[in-house]
Amino acid sequence: MPSDRKIKNYLALLYGERRADLAWQQLSERLAVFAARYPGLNRGVRSTGQRLTEKDAILITYGDQFLEPDRAPLETLHRFLRTYLADVLSGVHILPCFPFSSDDGFSVIDYMQIDPNLGTWADIDALSQDFRLMLDAVINHISRQSAWFQAFLQEERPYSLYFIRVDPETDLSNVVRPRALPLLTPVETIYGTSHVWTTFSDDQIDLNYADPQVLLEIIDVLLHYVSHGAEFIRLDAIAYLWKEIGTSCIHLPQTHLVVKLWRAVLDMVAPGVMLITETNVPHEENISYFGDAVPGTGSTDEAQMVYNFSLAPLTLHALQTGDALRLSRWASMLKTPVPGATFFNFIASHDGIGVRPAEGILTADEVQRLVDQTIAHGGQVSYKDNPDGTRNVYELNTTLYDFLNDPRSPDLEIDVNRFLASQAILLSLAGVPGIYVHSLFGSRNCRPCYEETGRSRSLNREKFECWQIEEMLADQCSHCHHVYHGVRQLLQLRREHSAFHPASIQEVLALSRSVFGLIRSSLDGSDTVICLINVSDRSQEVDLSLNAMSLTRGGSLQDLVSQADIGATDGRLHVVLQPYQIMWLTS
Repeated sequence: MPSDRKIKNYLALLYGERRADLAWQQLSERLAVFAARYPGLNRGVRSTGQRLTEKDAILITYGDQFLEPDRAPLETLHRFLRTYLADVLSGVHILPCFPFSSDDGFSVIDYMQIDPNLGTWADIDALSQDFRLMLDAVINHISRQSAWFQAFLQEERPYSLYFIRVDPETDLSNVVRPRALPLLTPVETIYGTSHVWTTFSDDQIDLNYADPQVLLEIIDVLLHYVSHGAEFIRLDAIAYLWKEIGTSCIHLPQTHLVVKLWRAVLDMVAPGVMLITETNVPHEENISYFGDAVPGTGSTDEAQMVYNFSLAPLTLHALQTGDALRLSRWASMLKTPVPGATFFNFIASHDGIGVRPAEGILTADEVQRLVDQTIAHGGQVSYKDNPDGTRNVYELNTTLYDFLNDPRSPDLEIDVNRFLASQAILLSLAGVPGIYVHSLFGSRNCRPCYEETGRSRSLNREKFECWQIEEMLADQCSHCHHVYHGVRQLLQLRREHSAFHPASIQEVLALSRSVFGLIRSSLDGSDTVICLINVSDRSQEVDLSLNAMSLTRGGSLQDLVSQADIGATDGRLHVVLQPYQIMWLTS
């Protein structure tokens, strides 16, 4: 079905025929203007399955992660990426880089401007010339300091309809909450007190997508990002987009329709741009944002990429216990609707490590052990409220390095190897890896950051003076130096082998409980890599038949990581993995 017909159908399902016709009239004019202004976005677009390859890995970072005197932070970021990472990373996800009032950028004041403390749109344009660019669409909510909300307080049309007013006596007990904060916030308009919907905080006012004008405004925002080189648009907190009193207000059918509509809009005027959804929820709910497979296209009708949230808590559990069984069982069931859809694999990010995605996989006791280790290693824990008045753990607030390694008793070799094992799990799996900037350096929990803001997430959001991080990278005695070069090596090896293509074949191996094992094979059969990661602090023996793998040419394999030759006898491989050792074996 042509994109314009899809869009009109989605509008009708959301708003009814009459309002949909009016909205389509306005939208079609906007799209025609955009297409005429940027005709190149419709030329030379690769097919869905070719847009991402084994060479793709994306850095997750703040725009002011690296600071230099007398230079805009975005310019410094660009310089740092070109100097240290251009040969191993293809893309960069710049966390919200717009004017904001709180939440480290996620309470956006103006979607259309770059925060002048970071730089300008020209800096973004320059970055997009060298790296595949992901920008955040923080469009569930907007700052109370925004012009839209200030106009709402004055009861100006159309902004008086852009936000959700709710009688505070309304029963909202069914609403799923991601925060232990009030759902409604009283505000003073010129006509008196209104209670507005605030899913995340009283400074983040939820937008009312039941008004089609809000939808049109946000389409303008998305297209603005595309016009400045965004190849990926990250839909932040998308699960909570549509509100319907009496429901859970999460994953509603209307939310999925909105994502489908945005996808159809992009397919119409910028088909090379990909949507990625961020939904920190249990796995089956999370993957629903792929949408449905579209016959004959090798694609789906919602997001091309979905954050693989369950990977982080399961990796932490494996390395905490020295037991990869839960991780292996889960990985053996991973699948996408079509080869053109893929997971965005990550273990660490600017947020904490979510544990809700482990629901139904880890027991309550196992989650509690993750909590206990987080706190013992200097981290914090965040909670969410439940409709019955109870609360559950929502996320672990800590750097990945400090969760895995006790800062009270450092051991450079073991600590670095344990950390690199976590990165090898991430980089072995099918999908596109997302590397949080602090995972490049093995960052420790930033206690001064936490004490300054009082926010748990600040532990994992330290910013660096450029000279400071460059000095650490040069110090061969620092764990930072060893982590950086270890992660770089894995990234470099990964991009050299088509077996790591996001759509290549993945088979999980049933091995020792303490070894996470995969076979990755390119679709044409020309490249196969056996990935073995010891998740324990003890040596582990692995015995594996190679007869069906076409890997025994010359009677030996090569470990890409150590460059050692590994002998095979009578079609069987027998190796001993040292604590936290990584092997990527190929012929």
